[in-house]
Amino acid sequence: MTESHLKYKVKVPVAELPNQIILAEFKPREHVQKSYQTEAELEENLLIRLQAQGYEFLSASSSADLYVNLKKQIEKLNKVEFTSKEWQRFLNEYLDKPNDGMIEKTRKVQIDSVKDFIFDDGHLKNIKIIDKKCLSNNYVQVVHQISQTGTHHNRYDVTILVNGLPLVHIELKKRGVNLHEAFNQIHRYSKESFNSDNSLYKYVQLFVISNGTYTRYFANTTAQDKNHYEFTCEWADVKNRPIRDLEDFTATFFDKTTLLEIITKYCVFNSDNKLLVMRPYQIAATERILWKIRSSYLSGKAGTIDAGGYIWHTTGSGKTLTSFKVARLVTQLDYIAKVFFVVDRKDLDYQTMKEYQSFEKDSVNGSKNTKALKQNIEKEDNKIVVTTIQKLNEFVKKNPNHEIYQKHCVLIYDECHRSQFGEAQKNIRKHFKYYYQFGFTGTPIFPENAAGAETTGSIFGAQLHSYIITDAIRDKKVLKFMVDYNDSRPIFKSAEIEQDENELAKIKTKKLLLHPDRIHEITKYILKNYDLKTHRNEQYDIKSKRLNGFTAMFAVQNIEAARLYYEEFKKQQKNIPEDKRLRIATIFSFAANGEQDAVGSIADENFDPSKLNYSDKEFLDEAIKDYNNFFTPKKNYSTDGKLFQNYYQDLSKEVKNREIDLLIVVGMFLTGFDAPTLNTLFVDKNLRYHGLIQAFSRTNRILNKVKTFGNIVCFRDLQKPTEDAIKIFGDSNSVNVILERSYQDYLNGFVEEETGKVVKGYKDLCNEMIDKFPEPTKIETDSDKKEFVQLFGEILKSDNILKNYDSYQDFDQIISDRQLQDMKSTYADIREEVLEEKHNKAASDTSSKIDYSDIEFQVDLLKTDEINLDYILKLIFEKSKKNKDIGSLKVEVKRIIRSSLGIRAKEDLILGFINHTDLSKFENSSEILDSFYSFAKKQRKENVQKLIQDEHLKEGANNFIGDSIDKGYVNYNGSELDNILPPVSRRHGAREAKKQSILRKIQKIVEVFSET
Repeated sequence: MTESHLKYKVKVPVAELPNQIILAEFKPREHVQKSYQTEAELEENLLIRLQAQGYEFLSASSSADLYVNLKKQIEKLNKVEFTSKEWQRFLNEYLDKPNDGMIEKTRKVQIDSVKDFIFDDGHLKNIKIIDKKCLSNNYVQVVHQISQTGTHHNRYDVTILVNGLPLVHIELKKRGVNLHEAFNQIHRYSKESFNSDNSLYKYVQLFVISNGTYTRYFANTTAQDKNHYEFTCEWADVKNRPIRDLEDFTATFFDKTTLLEIITKYCVFNSDNKLLVMRPYQIAATERILWKIRSSYLSGKAGTIDAGGYIWHTTGSGKTLTSFKVARLVTQLDYIAKVFFVVDRKDLDYQTMKEYQSFEKDSVNGSKNTKALKQNIEKEDNKIVVTTIQKLNEFVKKNPNHEIYQKHCVLIYDECHRSQFGEAQKNIRKHFKYYYQFGFTGTPIFPENAAGAETTGSIFGAQLHSYIITDAIRDKKVLKFMVDYNDSRPIFKSAEIEQDENELAKIKTKKLLLHPDRIHEITKYILKNYDLKTHRNEQYDIKSKRLNGFTAMFAVQNIEAARLYYEEFKKQQKNIPEDKRLRIATIFSFAANGEQDAVGSIADENFDPSKLNYSDKEFLDEAIKDYNNFFTPKKNYSTDGKLFQNYYQDLSKEVKNREIDLLIVVGMFLTGFDAPTLNTLFVDKNLRYHGLIQAFSRTNRILNKVKTFGNIVCFRDLQKPTEDAIKIFGDSNSVNVILERSYQDYLNGFVEEETGKVVKGYKDLCNEMIDKFPEPTKIETDSDKKEFVQLFGEILKSDNILKNYDSYQDFDQIISDRQLQDMKSTYADIREEVLEEKHNKAASDTSSKIDYSDIEFQVDLLKTDEINLDYILKLIFEKSKKNKDIGSLKVEVKRIIRSSLGIRAKEDLILGFINHTDLSKFENSSEILDSFYSFAKKQRKENVQKLIQDEHLKEGANNFIGDSIDKGYVNYNGSELDNILPPVSRRHGAREAKKQSILRKIQKIVEVFSET
């Protein structure tokens, strides 16, 4: 931390913050492990420590034991006794309803934790499964090695019971084992036994994984986009120092009060049925705001700057969830009349409303206008009022003597570095007599970037918590930036414009920056490099959809530049086949100045296109018409009033959905817009300070392994502004932390400054591979297989990074295409062997196998190649015309199929098509495509019907399987699968075993026939 930044970091004395679960400072104990520690010893040590912290040890080994204990604990919590008949009815009606899945169980814990139960004698009593009002009333126990059977027999490591319900499960691995191994085992249990019939493990809210040295936690969720290792969290203290060792983690996270607060207070079960658990810095910020409100209320400081403060949480760290949780908890304080969440733009008003409603339906009162705002303020409810600063200021002007000003109100300002510094904010503050004012920002205004104006601290008060960009990068919550500085000079050189000293002096003038040749060359560069920067020719899975690459934005200096670039893109794409063109859209509205102001703020654009001059409005209408025509059926947006706001909202959605390839913007979307599928920002605009960080941060949201960092391509000289901004908003040595390394570093290798670790370059990795494994398909020994997997995984990761650099296009690959195919095929084969080994508990030679537990298979990176059905079928057509030998054709096709993880399951289908088809009859590749899809359609129908008949599936099975094929996955958490099962006794797990058997067969059909 540089000396100038020490004053920006939060310093709150511990004594002032009682009863907070995030420690002000945690000093890890010395951990000296002199002897080898087995997994069993790690588990035993955990059990001892939990008991020392007040957890009762429960001696149990089966699901039946858990049910016996559950009855006792629910009776103890509610001070009742159930007869066996009443207990069974309570289970059937509420706690263990047939066909209830994870979602229904989670809803009971988070929302519906009390059941009105009528006992046999007729009296009614509220039966709680967890006491949220008085946490000390809850009983916590710890149990280990519970056995349960679904499709497989599993034995679980350590489970924490709250009132008899297993709400937290801990999976342990011995020290040295890759933590991904524990994560993957959790997911294996989820598929094999956690969610079997009458399994209390459907109630699990949180998972903890640890190898002793590293420990992480995450929510139990079915959400496809939140179910990756990247969404696990480390626990930390208030200064964001991670608490990793299992002993330290146990002493803090598993403190009884802390754990119960996390489960009951700091989880959000949103309207999409996704369970979210807050990260430590989000909890810390929430606690500090609540502390500030309580202490200010008690000390009579309401209505002063000392009653508030601001939260500095970097862009992309989840400020919306934090602010929502703060607002919801504040509404529960009986002395607070209203909670206002104030944004400074109408688009953010809509966006915040949507996000808050996604966290909790009907939690918010919006306000279309000042009249609606007044009505919502006067409502006697505990809803949050979301409004713009402009509407709130207008309300104050029109209602100078309203009674709300005499009540205690909390004002939470989003992105408090922008227009909240103006007269509107002062006017609001002047009228509210008992306000508590808080700001959230990822980029505060400090003296260095205030240019003599107000700072965030002078407006909002003390900084209450910080989580800066270097913290987020360290925690892998956001990505680094890779910045290319392609300024005007090389562009002009390639455009053959004379560059004498006078011309260079004028290079920054508006006339030259918008010179047709410069616009032409930059457009040409983007079209040439777009696929490279956005990985357009690579594939990945997100929310069970197969997507090609990412999307990009292009920030330009003003509306004129937007128009010139938009028209130049259309011109240069005229001769490109339509299916290869980029889908380009643009949006802008009136702003007094397209460039940044003195302190770096990006100029706000209002939502009133009518203020645009005729020419600009006419161009925008034409661009929106182009956008409408991209879709089938066509959309119907324009610059007219509400239709323009709807265009903004729809455009936002389609950019996130990867339906737009490049979005040209002036100011809109450069702040407050989150799209994890966006990875590249092209910049022809002067940016500085917080505006630069905000704009760059559109690209660095975590998504998957394929997205390694945010790409920034600058067509202006932004190197010094970038370094200046990073020094203000980062940490000591933060330039190296926030920006990616050079192309040469990744190619040739480097030494990490922080750790001294030597990182091999791509060249060395490839040469080592060729030297050790020239023919990977002939690897035989287990030790060679493991070494190959480790080395090829590093090659995949290094290649994925280098693909983002322009220079990599000219690199002469060391590994040939044929060798690479064999390597990918071998890598996938070994992975399948390892998975089979893990599932085959009966294997007699497991002890002789190599331990792969410290290996993470790079599955996402292996799936990226664009080897899809169309590619394979076109290849079959081309090869069949050159070579009539069907046998050799099948060998070559099989090699390519097996090198692609995404298409391996279709091997028999494709080879079956070759065997049953006269390839010589086809005149072109489109004919072979049509023929294959007809063949696949017939095979699909036969396979589905055979499964339905063999398994005696009920009515609706055909639709369920068909929908699963179309989606690309089987939804096994709801009741749809249960509804098509044949009648099977539930005794001894027979129905669950049958369900899992059928599930596997449907999954196999889905793998073969999806995308056919």
